[in-house]
Amino acid sequence: MVNSAKRILIFSTAYLPMVGGAEIAIKEITDRISDTEFDLICARIDPSLAAVERTGKVTVYRLGYGTKFDKFLLPILGTRKARELIQKNTYDRLWSVMAGQASVACAFTKKLFPQIPLVLTLQEGDEEEYLARYVGGNMFLYWLLIRPWHLLVFKRADQITVISEYLKKRAESNGVRVPITLVPNGVDTEKFSMINFQFSNEDRNALRASLRFSETDTVLVTTSRLVEKNAVDDIIKALVLLPETVKLLVIGAGPLEASLKAVAHGYQLQGRVVFQGFVPQAEIPKYLKASDIFVRPSLSEGFGNSFIEAMVVGIPVIATPVGGITDFLVDRSTGLFCLTKDPKSIADKVTLLMNDKKLREHLVETARSMAVAKYDWSGIASMMREVFQK
Repeated sequence: MVNSAKRILIFSTAYLPMVGGAEIAIKEITDRISDTEFDLICARIDPSLAAVERTGKVTVYRLGYGTKFDKFLLPILGTRKARELIQKNTYDRLWSVMAGQASVACAFTKKLFPQIPLVLTLQEGDEEEYLARYVGGNMFLYWLLIRPWHLLVFKRADQITVISEYLKKRAESNGVRVPITLVPNGVDTEKFSMINFQFSNEDRNALRASLRFSETDTVLVTTSRLVEKNAVDDIIKALVLLPETVKLLVIGAGPLEASLKAVAHGYQLQGRVVFQGFVPQAEIPKYLKASDIFVRPSLSEGFGNSFIEAMVVGIPVIATPVGGITDFLVDRSTGLFCLTKDPKSIADKVTLLMNDKKLREHLVETARSMAVAKYDWSGIASMMREVFQK
């Protein structure tokens, strides 16, 4: 019988309270593996965050000075901290979550301690070339200065997990020769399903009213980081082609918030677009339930937890056939596909859902059944536990 791992050292560029798919995955998986202790090394980034903190099952070590530049120090500071921790504790695995600054520290640590197996989990939603932004978009400098460091953890990994078939192909294109296991991200299906019983029509209408939506409006919702790849601007532009009773709720924050508000203003849509900003994960289900259609016309996507969350709550999904989305969205079965960078395509799909109740109900039922069966965090955590035991 294989003994389970007892202690794992995680490398992640960021961690809670910074929220993204990778951070949520770490929390949900570690919470469900009861027989293992977890330590995590990440960049501090914010001076208000504790340098050392216990969060759930994870002891978090935040390194740096509390600035956005901390992540660039992580390859050195992270290796130093890992060496210190390994001298005090016995680790069964090194776990690098995403191939970023933290993964360089993980690769360096593997070089120092080759006897500890290294598991790399790919969660990336951006194309690899997006890393070229660190050298002003110059692809020559990217291949010369960035890509070798990016690939280092691939070369030193003993196992790789990926959250989608798309990322599996990316790993294979990087020449890896180690086992690759598909372990998708998931959803707390019980929590997201319970909103259908805990959130009455009166609650729903009250929340809509607080957001300045009427009971008869058709509310589109997107839960997204406000970054280029999520193409929120295309949803805003689609409103121009739709009746005035179609509104948009934008949940999330990010560097493009000001420019997206400017887009809405430029099209005189201020009264139809509500920017709600950051919403805690626990509050997301009720905002989804208060909406009618989930839309995210992604330009790239590693997987897309947000789509699965909307499916479990029970609202139809419009997405683009890019990256890992095609693992779970089948057109006219579990959702509708629109074209990338095409507001008219978005508007056409919204119109179809507004006018075809039978299709809408079919998509909701099929998608919810699929999401609950395949993407509950309990099953995902069991899959990762098996990976750690190999």
